[in-house]
Amino acid sequence: MTFASDNDVMLQALKIARHGFGKVEPNPQVGAVIVSPDREWIAEGFHQEFGGPHAEIHAIRNAAGRTQGADLFVTLEPCSHFGKTPPCADAVIEAGFRRVVVGCQDPAPHVAGRGLQKLRDAGLEVLTGICEDEARSLIAPFKKQILQHRPWVHAKWAMTLDGRIAASTGHSQWISCEQSREVVHQLRGRVEAIITGAGTLRRDNPRLTARPPGPRKALRVLIDSAGTTLTQDSAIIQTLSEAPVLVCVSQRCSQQQQTRLESLGVEVLRTVDADQTDADQTDVEQVLRELGRRRLTHILLECGPRLMGTFFDQGLVDEVHVFVAPKIVGGAAAIAPIGGEGRPEIPLFPSISGLNRSFCGTDVLIEGHVTNRVPAARSLSGETR
Repeated sequence: MTFASDNDVMLQALKIARHGFGKVEPNPQVGAVIVSPDREWIAEGFHQEFGGPHAEIHAIRNAAGRTQGADLFVTLEPCSHFGKTPPCADAVIEAGFRRVVVGCQDPAPHVAGRGLQKLRDAGLEVLTGICEDEARSLIAPFKKQILQHRPWVHAKWAMTLDGRIAASTGHSQWISCEQSREVVHQLRGRVEAIITGAGTLRRDNPRLTARPPGPRKALRVLIDSAGTTLTQDSAIIQTLSEAPVLVCVSQRCSQQQQTRLESLGVEVLRTVDADQTDADQTDVEQVLRELGRRRLTHILLECGPRLMGTFFDQGLVDEVHVFVAPKIVGGAAAIAPIGGEGRPEIPLFPSISGLNRSFCGTDVLIEGHVTNRVPAARSLSGETR
């Protein structure tokens, strides 16, 4: 295979990098492709698991000695430090490449251009910025975790063609088709935590596990201000052996309720309202900070409109996965996916960037990064309806 342009080679590196989603975090997803000077494919590799060899090393090994005078395309700047693995920049220099083409610079303070400079100091030709927007988008969750110490928030919902997640009666099963539900389980199996609310737990009693299991066992996070919703019969308690549970409560939760929850085998996080403005509600910002402190990179919102609205109102959602089914419910009282205060006006620019559309059986899956976020507000929610 011969690539027509440098962009085409980098797009292939970006494509294979995504195979690492759910396996490499808190490291970034990275892909590498080795080609001859006339862009004939030689080998490729991607970062496959946290603590394992990086993409450049896999590609070099797969090249089986054919790297001398070749070109290396890598989506992210090669590291220049000793971590869980030796510096990739050293291996790249030793491999004898003619040219190194990099998608974007590593935002981590301990790298931040040092790898590129090391390659240049060794006499290699280094070109940066090929497919840079795509490369930056790929590592956005890593950048948020390493610089802001916060996880990347994915919001997922399924809705009808007229934008409803349930009929006026509350009936919602099933809006999406079987193929869409399979994709949801794949997503669950790659994130590190799944957040839901008390209303969803009461209404649907979900397990929030990936079936079949994926590379990750997601922490199941319940936002329940009073701490009264969870019982021994709850599905997430019955499946504690499959994945742990964190219940996030407010000062409204009594010590007796917290003790009861802990006796069920779950961990309890009590959020504190520093401004003393709404001590009865769980502070979702504090929840995200705690998940970030645990170095979780990807979390998934599977909740009702009230809690979903809280996250959107506070500008906390980073990416959406929306399944649109060819069904119409109708009715003024039918339920929309996002509650909260919303925006006072229609946004001037698109709210989603990097838009991707695909078919899942009879449904259309719309995905993209959230843009034009509103200024963070102080309010929060403990229930979804």
